Amino acid sequence: MTAFEHDLTPVKPDYDGGSIVNLMRSIGDKFGAAASDYPPLAALPPDRLEQARRVLLIVIDGLGAELLRNVGRGSQLEARAGNTITSVYPPTTASAITTFMTGLAPQQHGLTGWFMHFRRLGAVTAVLPFVPRYGRKPLSGGGVDLASLLCCPSFFDRIKAQSATLQPAAIADSDFSRHLTQGAERIPYTTLAEFSNRLRAYCNGEISAAYMYAYWSDLDRLAHIHGPSSDAVKVHYDEIDAALSAIIKVCEHSGTLLIITADHGFIDSGAEERIDLENHPGLADTLSLPLCGEPRTAYCYVRHRSAQAFEKYIDRELAQVATWLPSHRLIDDGWFGVGKPHAELAARIGDYTLLMRGRYTIRDRVAGERDIHLNGVHGGTSAAEQYVPLILAGP
Repeated sequence: MTAFEHDLTPVKPDYDGGSIVNLMRSIGDKFGAAASDYPPLAALPPDRLEQARRVLLIVIDGLGAELLRNVGRGSQLEARAGNTITSVYPPTTASAITTFMTGLAPQQHGLTGWFMHFRRLGAVTAVLPFVPRYGRKPLSGGGVDLASLLCCPSFFDRIKAQSATLQPAAIADSDFSRHLTQGAERIPYTTLAEFSNRLRAYCNGEISAAYMYAYWSDLDRLAHIHGPSSDAVKVHYDEIDAALSAIIKVCEHSGTLLIITADHGFIDSGAEERIDLENHPGLADTLSLPLCGEPRTAYCYVRHRSAQAFEKYIDRELAQVATWLPSHRLIDDGWFGVGKPHAELAARIGDYTLLMRGRYTIRDRVAGERDIHLNGVHGGTSAAEQYVPLILAGP
């Protein structure tokens, strides 16, 4: 495929009725959850939820609105994508999937990216697999309780209805999934055919739940490896579209409201747009911890008395590819959400944040960490990364 023309215009999440947080507020209202600080989703009429016998939310990891327009032109899903909503900040799996599973914005759930520094651990951790950056063994094996670090409730525990989750078998029983799916029946799957069959069974009432959250991850994996503009992504999208087109028809005849959306979008980004910290020892010397957050939004913990050196280095050496700001500005300006913040939010975003310009990324490596080269990335401020589709079918 021809590479997309990515929309790199900066976009802040629309927490005032136009984001995935507001979508979860609407679903929560349907099933009796206590109201949050966020209004319902403006693009989802309340009567449509009220009329539904059951609600099926499918999250296709990485299927941003821009990607859908490009790879899905003329497809069934694209034809039904009448509205576009925003993700959260940063638009990345760790932050957005946690929103789907808690009903909260990052302002409240406190997960700010793939890599996070937990003060109580004294380590930088990949939060979803719950492993330290320097290894692949889950911290729970060393007696660390994920629940004590997250301190955020499961959405499934908050609603007053039977619920179920449909997740890949590889993650359905992970520490993260077990904690944030409390109150729901966990159903694993291994293939797209099995995923589709489980969805069909749910829509036909064979799984006794009023609400199901279903998650598909392979599009994200392929977009990271090959880039969103790749043939591999297009081929897989067509497979998803064919499978879900059949589910749409079932929903229309079973009283099931089907909602399809995503956690974030994507941009293509190659080696020539990758900044390696090892090539900038002067910058590395100002940092007290490895980079946290995302390759597009990097949280920097700066050594005592090195703040001025950090700022000057970025301004002198990297001004064309990145901009810096004090991290508290992201909270003050409402990027993570509104209302009272999580008690650890400020500590989890470092002293400064590097916002990468254009399609640039920044990375570092710690001892024992694999050298991974991604051709598709997300987690920044651009419209391409932020906007996700809202696809509705059924009553």
